[in-house]
Amino acid sequence: MRSPERAGLAAPDAGALLEVARGSIEHGLAAGRALEVDPDAYPAALRAPGAAFVTLRVGGELRGCTGELEAWRPLVASVTHHAYAAAFLDPRFAPLAPRELGGLDLHVSVLSPLEPIDAASETAVLAALARGLDGLLIDDGSHRATFLPAVWASIPEAPEFLRELKQKAGLAARAWPGGMRAWRYRVQEIPDWPAQRSEEPGSAG
Repeated sequence: MRSPERAGLAAPDAGALLEVARGSIEHGLAAGRALEVDPDAYPAALRAPGAAFVTLRVGGELRGCTGELEAWRPLVASVTHHAYAAAFLDPRFAPLAPRELGGLDLHVSVLSPLEPIDAASETAVLAALARGLDGLLIDDGSHRATFLPAVWASIPEAPEFLRELKQKAGLAARAWPGGMRAWRYRVQEIPDWPAQRSEEPGSAG
């Protein structure tokens, strides 16, 4: 049986997370550091411990993504930190330039608690996954990697999903270490600002 999932955020709280994420990126461009927030100034759902990933795209192409899997600080602080990190500290990309801000698609994923699953074999892991819904974390003590549920959109078949995740972790295609552990989780996806703005009254249809 699944462990209880994190309750979904109400629309105003989700909108506040998008605002603080974009504000942290704008502050990073102006001041070279993440925006500092006072969690006590936010609603209870955002003050509570939470884990999140922030994904950035420009022109439909990935521009940065960082996050954390376990909740150890207020959710609003997690989002503030990772919005800045995705824009300026993701080692795969150059720091975000001011000219890119206008076309930036920003996406926040709020994670449910990690739920351990049987990792005795690849077959056991595949049997526990809900295709298209579950994120997956694997860890053998030396190698660790995760795919968010959004990855199912580009890797829709479960065996390939797991194979690519092993590759991301640095494991051989046929490897399955005896000490492997695995966890599944769900996310609440919060639409990015451009999508939200396009739905505002008076915006172009």
